Amino acid sequence: MQKAKKIVLLLLLIVSATSCVSKKDITYFQYDAIEQANVTNSYETVLKPDDLVQITVSAVDLEAVKHFNLPAVNFASTTNSALGTPQQQAYLIDNEGYIDFPVLGRLKIGGLERKEVITLLRNKLSPDYVKNPTINIRITNYTITILGDVKKPGTYTIPNERITILEAIGLAGDLNITGKRNTIKVFREINGKKIQFDVDLRSNKIFTSPVYYLQQNDLVYVDQNKSSSQDAAFNRNTGLFVSIGSILVSLIAVLTR
Repeated sequence: MQKAKKIVLLLLLIVSATSCVSKKDITYFQYDAIEQANVTNSYETVLKPDDLVQITVSAVDLEAVKHFNLPAVNFASTTNSALGTPQQQAYLIDNEGYIDFPVLGRLKIGGLERKEVITLLRNKLSPDYVKNPTINIRITNYTITILGDVKKPGTYTIPNERITILEAIGLAGDLNITGKRNTIKVFREINGKKIQFDVDLRSNKIFTSPVYYLQQNDLVYVDQNKSSSQDAAFNRNTGLFVSIGSILVSLIAVLTR
């Protein structure tokens, strides 16, 4: 019987050892030097199809700009009166990159950076319509999604349109201890195609990654490590394993008498 207890103890030790997570698998920024020459803090939002953009035109002459700041309102069907407080109109960029802008008509702004769109609008408005206009552009549906083995998976709205992958992970409450640090997946749509990027949080090369700054509608996915997947399978079959274990212990006890 003593021999059977030793065998059972040995089996438990083996299971415990295989389920441990090594420190080198969970520590961030432990490999590679930071390539300072390639690190940049500059990021400019590029407008894409399906973006909802809010465009505000300001000038000293308020009468001249009112036609370019149309309010979005809802009307009651019975009285035809406005409901609620009017909001600034937002423009949906279509699949070809165009919006329909008041007075100016169809404008292609998809694929342009914010400053390029401002220059485009300023050139079309001044001096014929508005003298020295000030133009502000904001994406109202700028979101990123974080799924997988993180504490708070979900879709997050980014009001300032600038977020790094590290900040996004922070929004999601960080990875669980079982999340794989070395193969974070980022899915991004480029020219109508979904492109996958892999990021290793253990390496300082993340600071020069093309997905260090996330873009609107990026998807970040964190996979589970192998031991976590095995634990999940084990938990689903706990009853079966307990029964098998009991039978094995009984057999060992009989065979070692």
